[in-house]
Amino acid sequence: MLCASDPSLVGKVTDALAQATASGLTVARTWAFSDGGYRPLQYAPGRYDESMFKALDFVVYEAGKHGIKLILSLVNNYKDFGGRPQYVEWAKQSGQKLKSDDDFYTNPVVKSYYKNHVKTVLTRVNTISGLAYKDDPTIFAWELMNEPRCMSDLSGATFQRWVAEMAAYLKSIDSKHLLEIGLEGFYGGSSMPDRKQFNPDGEVGTDFLANNQVPEIDFATIHAYSDQW
Repeated sequence: MLCASDPSLVGKVTDALAQATASGLTVARTWAFSDGGYRPLQYAPGRYDESMFKALDFVVYEAGKHGIKLILSLVNNYKDFGGRPQYVEWAKQSGQKLKSDDDFYTNPVVKSYYKNHVKTVLTRVNTISGLAYKDDPTIFAWELMNEPRCMSDLSGATFQRWVAEMAAYLKSIDSKHLLEIGLEGFYGGSSMPDRKQFNPDGEVGTDFLANNQVPEIDFATIHAYSDQW
């Protein structure tokens, strides 16, 4: 999306997709978020830069032309491109008394910001194809968050409740597409405590097995960093 928003870089989007197709790639993941900060998609809660949304439209349309399905991620765990920290900061600016970025998972105002973003993206009508994202066959799946963690509750209960709530909400808008969480793949204490020893970074407040058993979650993901872990 960031490249597509820049006339001098937009060609890189088409080139990358063409190279991917030539290499046999059939599914790719990219961001459907950029919250606050530099050239944001969402520059304030519920307020969007139309030029950036048109750039995302272009990415989705070009992927379809090249026969590539997309997984679109809806928020970042980290401060890059805004992420959870930006949502929490927005809520603080509105008068909410929040203690940490993990309040993202529990504060009603923050959750309403996230739900609004989900609804906005899913119901977006692509300005090139004329298709609503929730009806576009180019989109393979939605991702709730890139690499979610909740260090304030290592039991995983807080994050489990959030997944259940947000997965059900997303599916109430779009039941056609697949949904995954965006997990790295860490075991948690509630389902298989004996496997926690295999986590490369210890516990992070998620539970790979329990999280992926939420009924609305359709498939699991892991992130493998072989040079680090």
